[in-house]
Amino acid sequence: MNNGKVTHGDRKGKGLRDESFDHFLALDWSKKVMAIAHMTKRRKEPEVFERTSDLKELKRYLASLKGRKILALEETTTAQWLYLELVDHLDRILICDPYRNRLLSDGPKTDKIDAGKLCRLLRAGLLKEVFHSANDLYELRRLVSAYEDLIKAGVRAQNQKSSLEQGHGDTANHAAFILDHLTKSIELYRSSKQDYERKFCEFAKRIRFARNLTEVTGVGVIGAVKIVAVVVDAHRFPRAGKYLCYCGLVEHEKLSGQRTYGRRRPRFNHTLKTVYKLAAMSAISSKNNPMRAYYDYLLANGVAEHNARHAVARYIARVTYGMLKTGKRYQPYQHRDQATAQQAA
Repeated sequence: MNNGKVTHGDRKGKGLRDESFDHFLALDWSKKVMAIAHMTKRRKEPEVFERTSDLKELKRYLASLKGRKILALEETTTAQWLYLELVDHLDRILICDPYRNRLLSDGPKTDKIDAGKLCRLLRAGLLKEVFHSANDLYELRRLVSAYEDLIKAGVRAQNQKSSLEQGHGDTANHAAFILDHLTKSIELYRSSKQDYERKFCEFAKRIRFARNLTEVTGVGVIGAVKIVAVVVDAHRFPRAGKYLCYCGLVEHEKLSGQRTYGRRRPRFNHTLKTVYKLAAMSAISSKNNPMRAYYDYLLANGVAEHNARHAVARYIARVTYGMLKTGKRYQPYQHRDQATAQQAA
């Protein structure tokens, strides 16, 4: 799904502690000041300096360093812009998850101190990477994010109108004025929603990956576009279990001293979890499809209804993950057909 372009953020196979790099750099960027920390293979302490934020000066500094270079910066509102600007000036860019960088919250805090700590964590290979890419599909995330914001605002306006009508009716002094403006907002919301959905349909017809996903029972056009926008490159997940964890469809078991302490819910992508949960509900609500057959099989074997529904959501997630990773189309009952063919042979 890279459209032929390999990007630094897509290289998940290598460990973060890569001794082949000659220079380890960390950047703390703000509107006015940029703090840069620099370490080499032999230097145990980072060299940190501050400059006025200037992208051209930063590029000149990077060009002056000879050898292989890796740069770390934290996920912020400017992270994708910096990634696109610097991706051709480095051997690798690592945008890290600030939620995991607890070391930066300890002790005094300045831009220089943060950059120095980030450089040490990079050198030790202790940073958790956040996916970024120069892939054109990455820009689709903006459209999906705006659509979800629109849906939330529209649902809120409809709930406000319903609440106002039930609570006040026409007796309140300002009810008519508020209702009029809420009605206009809802009309605008519905018109905008149709525009977004038309754009999603155009995208699904043009992009093969999204078009293939709509063949999966329960996954509609909007769900397919959301999956493509969030995943971008399925190869960044080494196996299906990692993908299910990212979708929030599995939990981590807590073990200590050979004793279990329940399960822990991982941090996950809420968009994907919603897509797969809705897809499962849609699939099992209709009959004569492979997802419903799987659901009925689980119920017949004593699985609770809610657990069977979750299992269908995980199954749909595995299917779409495999389709995105291999580029193949959906083949229902593939395992059953293969087993039948083997028996016949």
